[in-house]
Amino acid sequence: MDRYVVGISGASGVVYGARLVQALTSMGYEVHAVVSDAARLTARYELEGELEEALAGARVYGEDQLDAPLSSGSFITKGMVIAPCSMRTLAAVAHGIEDNLLIRAAMVHLKERRRLVLLVRETPLSTVHVENMLRASSAGAIVMPASPGFYGRPRTVDDLVNSVVGRVLDLLGVENSLARRWTGPHEG
Repeated sequence: MDRYVVGISGASGVVYGARLVQALTSMGYEVHAVVSDAARLTARYELEGELEEALAGARVYGEDQLDAPLSSGSFITKGMVIAPCSMRTLAAVAHGIEDNLLIRAAMVHLKERRRLVLLVRETPLSTVHVENMLRASSAGAIVMPASPGFYGRPRTVDDLVNSVVGRVLDLLGVENSLARRWTGPHEG
């Protein structure tokens, strides 16, 4: 069975990580989730206490569990996504500051040349943010802003979230139908 790691940092947009975990587990994948302390705080406001329910199908770790299996390159995965990825988390990845399990797991993915997607959630961006994105990208990460597509004519917040999560799954090579795909212009 394929295995994925989903990191959830404290940036606004915890729903992206929660929806990604739900999508992967519902497709039968093994999911290991690392939830930062700040993510748990953010989730209280954004998910109204529904984070644990959303992560029910995953093995969940706290950021302080540095002895977890995913801190080692011998723990084989098909990829990792940090969703949402705060600017603090981006900076730690860009500069290799492995002070918690979330960053350690990301650095393992980089050193092992495994897929690492950083779903960044911040606007506007400072020069420091952009430079950190470049540095992380140069190291092998895929930096993806959480920017939904509108050609699918989303009608709900769920549609917008699914648009972004569908693209993340595409980057992992996981077939999905979460978002409407562009098929070109249609004559009326």
